[in-house]
Amino acid sequence: MRTPAPLILHGTKLSGHTHRVELLLRMLALPFEFVNAPADVRASAAFRILNPLGQIPLLQDGAVTVADSNAILVYLAKRYAPGSNWLPDDAAGAAAVQRWLSVAAGEVRFGPALARAATLWQAPGDRAQASALSTRLLTFMEAHLAARDFLAAPHATIADLACYSYLAHAPEGGVAIAPYPALQAWLARVAALPGFVAMPASPLPAAPLPASARPS
Repeated sequence: MRTPAPLILHGTKLSGHTHRVELLLRMLALPFEFVNAPADVRASAAFRILNPLGQIPLLQDGAVTVADSNAILVYLAKRYAPGSNWLPDDAAGAAAVQRWLSVAAGEVRFGPALARAATLWQAPGDRAQASALSTRLLTFMEAHLAARDFLAAPHATIADLACYSYLAHAPEGGVAIAPYPALQAWLARVAALPGFVAMPASPLPAAPLPASARPS
């Protein structure tokens, strides 16, 4: 199913939350317009009308406006790829995807994503605590992916897109992924999906945080 007019995606190119939505848009071959929305734009009255929380990404589809990256993934899968592999219809399959959407909003957000934001842009947050959470998350994912190709099903789903961006760019926050071969193989499988486009790289820190780092 094709959209009759371009969708509008508000975000920034270095936002992993935005990137996960861009991935699905491109993998569904949906035409869209990208509108850059840095901090000053998000603080504007015009943007706050669209999303009072001032957060990105934000998707406009005609009269429909959807905020929150995971909600946008669900919307796009339901609206433009109903019955597809991206979001299973059966209860168990849908629950498996939802579990990883929750991981993306929890452990990924407050682990690798926070470490990256604190490292690159001095965003508020405890880097040591984010590193410790990242280690727990990556250890869990390594075991989970040891006998699986994708996170929630034998094929790619929106769960994989929701988790991919910040894990692929975890080294930019000083979080090493070299010790996790199954995780790296999964990242490569996602990057090989048709329509994939990489998020721009950012500089790596001088040295990764030690895996044993703990909050002081």
